[in-house]
Amino acid sequence: MTSRALAALLFDRDGTLIEDVPYNGDPDRVRPMAGARGALDLLRAAGTPTGVVSNQSGIARGLLTHAEVRRVNERADELLGGLDTWVYCPHAPDAGCACRKPRPGLVVEAARRLGVDPSGCVVIGDIAADLGAARAAGARGVLVPTAATLPDEVAQAPDTAPDLLTAVRRLLDGTRGERP
Repeated sequence: MTSRALAALLFDRDGTLIEDVPYNGDPDRVRPMAGARGALDLLRAAGTPTGVVSNQSGIARGLLTHAEVRRVNERADELLGGLDTWVYCPHAPDAGCACRKPRPGLVVEAARRLGVDPSGCVVIGDIAADLGAARAAGARGVLVPTAATLPDEVAQAPDTAPDLLTAVRRLLDGTRGERP
């Protein structure tokens, strides 16, 4: 099945683009996920804008600073060859902000920065909150399960891929993932 044109691809950060190190403020601990660099290289070659949308509640919890999050993002950007925008939510889960996934704020802001409509975006993530943010913003979500992904999240995801590189290849080809 083909889908609407891909205006931009947005990624969750931890567990999707880079290995999930809880509340990581150390750029030296940044490790790209398998296939992440190749997936981004394909998107750059296709001229597809890219961005990151990430919850970073460690800031509100006093475990990280904005500067530390930016340094980790900069290191990830270096290792992955550069993304077009990085947007993160610094609020605690109970803050009620509009930006924390699964709310739409991060996706809407990333789309605005990229000059595209959120409905033309795809969000790739590893948990239900990532797909919820996509849905809330009118975007499409693709789940790439990891050890942190709950079985119910996989069962309820409308679109899944076994890994990041496969997800991006399918999106560029205009195909959807198989249901498990």
